[in-house]
Amino acid sequence: MASDATMPERPQEAIVINRSRAPLIVGLAVAVVVIALDQWTKALASANLSYASPVVLTSWFNLTLAHNTGAAFSFLADAGGWQRTFFIAVAVTVCAALVIWLARLRNPVWWQVLALGLVLGGGLGNLWDRAVLGHVVDFISLHYDGWYWPAFNIADSAISVGAVLLVFDSFRAQ
Repeated sequence: MASDATMPERPQEAIVINRSRAPLIVGLAVAVVVIALDQWTKALASANLSYASPVVLTSWFNLTLAHNTGAAFSFLADAGGWQRTFFIAVAVTVCAALVIWLARLRNPVWWQVLALGLVLGGGLGNLWDRAVLGHVVDFISLHYDGWYWPAFNIADSAISVGAVLLVFDSFRAQ
């Protein structure tokens, strides 16, 4: 084996290029994990739950299979069908913007990359459902004393956590 003295040095530019792609690679990896967990849990819910029949787990948490043709909180669910194309176009545009944002990050903090990866993965998970199934599969139902939060899924949770992290990041000193 050659000694370190005889090994050619890597050009400094190659190291800079690799470092500059790190946020994109990590963000995409986070997105892939979110998509995998989201689609796996939706498949489990679809295979094991009856539509709109709650499975009570605690006094405040049910598993309830629901199909959402609208946006958050079933916004525009009864709009007549045009909303599917509209929400697909919005999701594709936002996801493309998130990938560009990740690719352009320089010296980001870890939660910024995590946040963008979570939002991207959640957006792509719900985009897949909407494009392939025509609706988004929701199954997590939280409630208290007769008050119910709209059913949601892992993708929605990832989007929410990512959005909170981005808000937190916006208050960070530049």
